[in-house]
Amino acid sequence: MTELRDVVVCAPLRTPVGRMGGVLAPVPALSLATTVLTALLERSGVDPAAIDGVVAAQGYPTMEAPAIGRVAALDAGFPVETTGYQLDRRCGSGLQAVLNAAMEVQTGVSDAVVALGVESMSNAPLYTVEGRRGLSGAGLMLHDALSRGRETVGGRRFPTPDGNVGSAELLRADYGISREAQDAFALQSHQRAVAAQESGAFDAELVPVEVAGRRGSVTVDRDEHPRADTSLEALGGLRAIMGRRDPSATVTAGNSSGQNDAAAACIVTTAERAAELGLTPMLRLVSWAVAGNDPLRFGVAPVPAANLALQRAGIRFDDLDVIELNEAFAVQVLACLADWGLDAEDPRLNPRGSGISIGHPIGATGIRMLATLAHELPDLDGSLALETMCIGGGQALAAVWARA
Repeated sequence: MTELRDVVVCAPLRTPVGRMGGVLAPVPALSLATTVLTALLERSGVDPAAIDGVVAAQGYPTMEAPAIGRVAALDAGFPVETTGYQLDRRCGSGLQAVLNAAMEVQTGVSDAVVALGVESMSNAPLYTVEGRRGLSGAGLMLHDALSRGRETVGGRRFPTPDGNVGSAELLRADYGISREAQDAFALQSHQRAVAAQESGAFDAELVPVEVAGRRGSVTVDRDEHPRADTSLEALGGLRAIMGRRDPSATVTAGNSSGQNDAAAACIVTTAERAAELGLTPMLRLVSWAVAGNDPLRFGVAPVPAANLALQRAGIRFDDLDVIELNEAFAVQVLACLADWGLDAEDPRLNPRGSGISIGHPIGATGIRMLATLAHELPDLDGSLALETMCIGGGQALAAVWARA
């Protein structure tokens, strides 16, 4: 068997992250994807003919862009010889797209692949599975893809009737995590994201999006989700989502990730091919791992996934300069930190915020996090980073990255 080649990541970019129903809501997922792919070509200067394929992640697709990696590539001006497809590993989809691209490059199947992640949760479909069989007297049942996916992700044997919020509340009870601790972590996330915005730390990774409107187009060049005006008092005033059923419930919209719209992309190749294409590598893949656990407690699945990825890399948490752990819920992050023995205020943890503050556009999040950490490492004079996230349904991904 051919020896695996080392893989590097070049030119990671992302659009701003929009709120649910916010400034990017009029922009379909395909347009977000095309925008970031077009910018990737322009900023990197790479010949699109040198890209073998586009691996795309999307959690809530429609048939407006089937196999969106292929459709977005064509719309962005890639030649017809460029292949493409889409995948879904829920919250880990974006990172999985990067890893799938990496495996193609490592094995020599491809030399340069674009990993793409996109989600427009504002436009997630309402659907029916009954319409083709005719109408009953009761009419058609339309399912909301967002909520339905969280209820069915464990299958018939591992039902999750209360969705992700119910799973988060189980962790709250298991670990004895207080509402105050969750709100304090959420505030920290917003403060770090807002500080990064104000300092211009996100500027190099951002691709503006033009949004058409009745009074002309508007350029969106800033994340919409971080809140500079939030406070412990404001967060403490929010009602628990499951509060009516469970008086001890603590998970609120304020200490949970957002539902968001965004796209992100990067080029995955070898250092040698990057040099031939005039690209500057930013990250090198060191190791990665995937883990599964009880769907009802999916929030702590990053613990075994990260532990295995670190073990494979031969490093410890103390060796890391940046730890990017997606914030599905504050309680989920705090539970993982408890298992690892890490402090919630550790400056290495999400130095520029994450899901609670920046947002969580499911298919794009993994590459959004990658773009952020690729710029964090040199800014912080670091050399090693961990990227990990829990995945609805009881999975987690983790990857160890080295500054290239």
